[in-house]
Amino acid sequence: MELEDRLHRTSAGVVCGRRAGSRIGVQLSAMGETCGRETAGALARRVQLRAMAVEFPEVHGHPNRLPFEGCLTLVDVASDKAPSGARGHRVVLTRAAAEAALPSLLGMAVDYKAGWDGHDARQKCGIITSAELDDKKLMVAGYLFARDFPEMEPAMLKGGKTAMGMSYELADAHVADMRASVWTLTRATFTGAAILLREKAAYRETSFRLRRPAGHARAVA
Repeated sequence: MELEDRLHRTSAGVVCGRRAGSRIGVQLSAMGETCGRETAGALARRVQLRAMAVEFPEVHGHPNRLPFEGCLTLVDVASDKAPSGARGHRVVLTRAAAEAALPSLLGMAVDYKAGWDGHDARQKCGIITSAELDDKKLMVAGYLFARDFPEMEPAMLKGGKTAMGMSYELADAHVADMRASVWTLTRATFTGAAILLREKAAYRETSFRLRRPAGHARAVA
């Protein structure tokens, strides 16, 4: 992951987002009997923070739109190593901070660096269209620009399904205590994400995989 140098000490904020879909209705129905003291509206807002998406019209066989999905990071879990910009500190992204920042992920780009070992924000090769918290995993999905970056699909297929991971990019990251050995991020804004080798990511439990749609012609190197 990559943190902006501008870091602050603060408490977490919460932002409510919107997401349409049957999943929210199912969760509300299943939880209704056990949440008598919580209004339906309050429960809906709480569930909405866990999943957000931008719907794009389907274009069958679109040559420049290759679906992907992956685990961007873990919440409430310390990173395996210090990310770039964290001044040597491992970091923890709190669940509250992740929920509040979900809206900022939508429409952000994914990028990659030659060698698959870091970030290059100028190599924007795709877009994030959905984000969801699944237990401790922050899952994302979107599209790669397969026609514009024909080298990407063969490289990922060559590496295998478990070789690639992800790393987030942040701005305005707030740290609860900058003197702590492990920094706790209580607020942040997502500005993008990188695709890289899992072994190079700050969180080794991240993942990235392609979802080839029907009618998609495989790119050739």
